[in-house]
Amino acid sequence: MFEFLSNHMRDAQGRLDSTRGLLCGLGAGVAEAVVVVCPMETIKVKFIHDQTSANPKYRGFFHGVREIVREQGLKGTYQGLTATVLKQGSNQAIRFFVMTSLRNWYRGDNPNKPMNPLITGVFGAIAGAASVFGNTPLDVIKTRMQGLEAHKYRNTWDCGLQILRKEGLKAFYKGTVPRLGRVCLDVAIVFIIYDEVVKLLNKVWKTD
Repeated sequence: MFEFLSNHMRDAQGRLDSTRGLLCGLGAGVAEAVVVVCPMETIKVKFIHDQTSANPKYRGFFHGVREIVREQGLKGTYQGLTATVLKQGSNQAIRFFVMTSLRNWYRGDNPNKPMNPLITGVFGAIAGAASVFGNTPLDVIKTRMQGLEAHKYRNTWDCGLQILRKEGLKAFYKGTVPRLGRVCLDVAIVFIIYDEVVKLLNKVWKTD
């Protein structure tokens, strides 16, 4: 999705500026949230909460999915959609903004300057760290909205207000350190693999 959008927003020299990179990342994040992340994350969070409860009711993955759909319909797999769209959209917007900015800085006046995988990995880790600090509060809200106790909140805004009133600002950054380690490595690997796959495909047919 990012490539589809960015191919329509590059200038005559094939460059993508930081602002357009942010918008393309936002579009990719929203599409990702609706098609993949929201249903999978909702199921994952429900499973985690169920397995840590006193009397787990889901015997396994398929049984759990069947029960969720039977009791709540397909909308049961789309709890917290607004929060997920906000989280995933801002997540990818921040990552691609930082990554595009760093790539443009590194390449200077030559948009076709090759990038070493190590440099790509370092830039990816920085982009991942920026996204963690930028949207962990939205991730906390999203997780609460998808859990088994989501009924306590009227909507995404109410969830955020309740967390703020009852637990304070620090609650929005719970799990930041462990998430930082995972996300930095995750994003670095994803960008390295992506760039290397594109280089390989370009030897067969032009993709950029």
